[in-house]
Amino acid sequence: GYPSRRRQERLRAKDRIGPRKRPLQKGDTMKLCIPSLDQNGLESAMCDHFGSAPYFTLYNTESKQITTAANANDHHTHGSCMPVDALKEHGADAVLCRGMGMRAVSLLSAGGIQAFLVDAATVAEAIKKFDAKEVRTLDANNACQRHGCH
Repeated sequence: GYPSRRRQERLRAKDRIGPRKRPLQKGDTMKLCIPSLDQNGLESAMCDHFGSAPYFTLYNTESKQITTAANANDHHTHGSCMPVDALKEHGADAVLCRGMGMRAVSLLSAGGIQAFLVDAATVAEAIKKFDAKEVRTLDANNACQRHGCH
């Protein structure tokens, strides 16, 4: 049968959270997500594996506020993580990472979250490089094809 009224409301709410209507522009307020090994804010070490990161450090580009969210999906079978819904719940607009597989890139893109490659060791360094436009858009051409690619 038809979904319940409550389910219909949740589905409509998800649609409102859905993909942006246009790409992010300079000056847009954004919430960046950086996969992290710990909960030390700007000093957190970046995690090499996006889906297996124990934490996601979230940074608001306007308010400069830092929050940390535990990754409930950090012990998944490789290639089967589903962090997009969790990132959308936290309001993430973009992910800064050192590498990511094609499936994760596709899922993020479908969810309206942009992915960027950044060569950084800490969250602070990643944000600094993002602000300086020293990041590359992550897409099918530069997604990881195997372990050890970064």
